[in-house]
Amino acid sequence: MIDARTALIVVDVQNDFCPGGKLAVAGGDEIAPLVNMLGRRFATVVLTQDWHPAGHSSFASSHPGHKPFETTAMPYGTQVLWPDHCVQGSEGAAFHPGLDLTMAQAVIRKGCRREVDSYSGFVEADRTTPTGLGGYLKERDIARVVVVGLATDFCVSWTAQDAARDGFDTLVVEEACRAIDLNGSLDRAWAEMTALGVRRTRLADLGG
Repeated sequence: MIDARTALIVVDVQNDFCPGGKLAVAGGDEIAPLVNMLGRRFATVVLTQDWHPAGHSSFASSHPGHKPFETTAMPYGTQVLWPDHCVQGSEGAAFHPGLDLTMAQAVIRKGCRREVDSYSGFVEADRTTPTGLGGYLKERDIARVVVVGLATDFCVSWTAQDAARDGFDTLVVEEACRAIDLNGSLDRAWAEMTALGVRRTRLADLGG
């Protein structure tokens, strides 16, 4: 299953999404050894990195009277408001020190525009602005992507869904992800991914 036309996409394994971070995902650091092991099996490895300017519109602190995990209406739809996290150049935005993927060829930074959030590694939350990841993979003749990282129900799910929409055969490795699971968001994410043809898999099922 893993061949020259298969890429590994590692989503947001950053300090702020790991224990002790500003938007910690329980057990987020636990996936690093699995991701490292997987990375050595792929000829093409891409990392995504949440990379927000200070005062980003997805931060609750940018909306007086609102608290983290509340929602607000944005021009592109309903936005969950988050604690300030992954601010450009901060230690929280850095990749987790347990991540060892020196073979990665590209880093796709997302959420860089102050007025638009970006969960997906392919398209920003306005659903019209591409990050360039799809074109990069197609230029490298990639047909299948394997997605791992943080968090299953947000950035991993959106990235996997957009990969499928962009025509890639898409798999998500369940034990190489961790979820926030906000108000049932994990079950919804798996249902949405499955509806688009994203396959839920495990390390043992990937083959050679």
